[in-house]
Amino acid sequence: MIGYRQMKAPVWILPTILFLAGFFAVAGVAFGKDAAAIPQAGAASQIAPVPAGDADKTLAALHDELERSNTRLVLPGQQRPYFIEYRLLDLDERVISAEFGALLSSSTTRNRFMSVDVRVGNYKLDSSNFLSAEGFRGFLGSTGTVGIDRDYDSLRQDLWLATDQAYKEALDSYSNKQAALRALANAPTVDDFSQEAPVVMVEPRVEPDWTSRNWESEARTVSAVLKNYPELYNSRVTYHLIYATSYLVSTEGTQIRTSRSLAAIEASLGAQADDGMPLHNYLAVYANRPAQLPTAEAVRQQLDGKGKELAALRVAPPVKDYDGPMLFEPQAAGSILAQLLAPSVSGARPPLSMNTRFEQMMQALGGRSEWMGRIGQRVLPLTVNLTDDPSAEQFQGKDLIASYQVDQDGVRAQKVALVQQGLLKELLMSRRPGPDFDHSNGHGRSAFLAMPRPMVSNLFFTANNGETPADLRKKFLDACKQNGQEWGLLVREMDNPVLASSTQEELSDSLATLASGAPNGDRMPLLVYRVNVNDGHEELVRGALISQLTVRNMRTLSGIGNDNAVFYYAQSQDAETAGTALGAFGSANGGVPSDVIAPSLLFEEVEVRGPHGEPRRTPLVPPPPLQ
Repeated sequence: MIGYRQMKAPVWILPTILFLAGFFAVAGVAFGKDAAAIPQAGAASQIAPVPAGDADKTLAALHDELERSNTRLVLPGQQRPYFIEYRLLDLDERVISAEFGALLSSSTTRNRFMSVDVRVGNYKLDSSNFLSAEGFRGFLGSTGTVGIDRDYDSLRQDLWLATDQAYKEALDSYSNKQAALRALANAPTVDDFSQEAPVVMVEPRVEPDWTSRNWESEARTVSAVLKNYPELYNSRVTYHLIYATSYLVSTEGTQIRTSRSLAAIEASLGAQADDGMPLHNYLAVYANRPAQLPTAEAVRQQLDGKGKELAALRVAPPVKDYDGPMLFEPQAAGSILAQLLAPSVSGARPPLSMNTRFEQMMQALGGRSEWMGRIGQRVLPLTVNLTDDPSAEQFQGKDLIASYQVDQDGVRAQKVALVQQGLLKELLMSRRPGPDFDHSNGHGRSAFLAMPRPMVSNLFFTANNGETPADLRKKFLDACKQNGQEWGLLVREMDNPVLASSTQEELSDSLATLASGAPNGDRMPLLVYRVNVNDGHEELVRGALISQLTVRNMRTLSGIGNDNAVFYYAQSQDAETAGTALGAFGSANGGVPSDVIAPSLLFEEVEVRGPHGEPRRTPLVPPPPLQ
């Protein structure tokens, strides 16, 4: 998977980060001269061949140091590792930012990062998946940067020291975990790690090419269109062009090298209504390769449309409190499904926690699975099928950005029929088993060498009785009339504060609002229209906050369209939001590329709260003219 640096975490999240951080001790070398050479079962004895003429020695260095660790790594009187895994990410990234036609920054970086995972114990009970009173223990081994020139000897030196540290951390974690288990009346019975068939796959490296287009010129041209909107307080257009090669070797025999690329254009626009309400809008465009991004003129037109929407929001009336039918068009439906379903489609059990704050935090952020333990039960309308298919590459001629052959655990990707005719059949699995399934189905995903966790790839939501947009709209208006309402609410687009926020303060405020309301199913729409039930006239409104919309509301959908469309997004890998309802708010800067293919959805009853409280004061002096 693609992976790279995250933006600075909001202030309200910092205590959580400190709580989750593990405290690892650095110790001495663990390669004893008298250590017996006892290779572990499944260890690869031969290096997987690379294409002819390929001078990359990374896989050879990983393999050779793994073999040495596998035969000699042991402390006297202590257990040997039963599993060792090396992961390495080779990352080339170009980032160009511009605002109002002026270039803000342009950088090209090259980095290589490693992660070492050493486990002691066995597949049933090992040193991983443990959260002590201090924080996480055993989820990841030692991580860090390595040389960028793919030097064989330098990489082996880094791996040697990191493996030593990871092994001693694993021994410490295993000892603490065993002590914690002895204090429990009912110890967990689910295994810690699943045994999977090793995979050998060496793909050709994809080298970066920054010369196909003048990206700096495009960023200037695209951002300049926002000069037409002097009411904007701020804006930013950022091009992300990423090439990544991932390596994975393990003592089970897995040897993998895969390359892929990702390109994104993410733009934020900020303004303020005359009454002081802060407003924003955003544009997100994703492609598998830089050359596949739309032309500057096409993006300029899209961004101009976003400017018009934000200008209309400034003069739109605030929404009034509402309780009734709500229609989500495909783009909004894709976003709401990403928020509602992500926590529940994961089948991996949570870590053993000796601190109740972890469970409280996951509950507070909407990270509790509603579907675990409900295999065979109805979770969606009986006409609905839900499938996640990493092998899918296109939908109706549009490229999908979440396709892959092997996941970050080194397991081959599988198509998973999660829900059939409304009944829950499967869950997404990594190599961390759960109470319902004990093997991976190739959905352990991550970015930037984070812990692989079960995550959506290409998620397809379909219905046998899908209605045309016109019929579904009529059903929506008829339902509003039956409730005696003069108007209903239609959502055209949901918010993504990570992309739309122009300042750290704005981002912190938005995420704090969502986090505090996550247990109640608070959701933040962006473009909401009040629709007259008599003539269908639409009027844009602002300040809406959806409340009490959870995955349980999906069981009683009033209507489902046949107008499926692709919603592109990046799943967050922040430690404090990944796997929760807030995990759908990611960016190309550190997120996991994902798609939801969804139709329009009609909910029978949704509660909406209008703006409350005192808005901020507007600037005393009007903005300067934009030439």
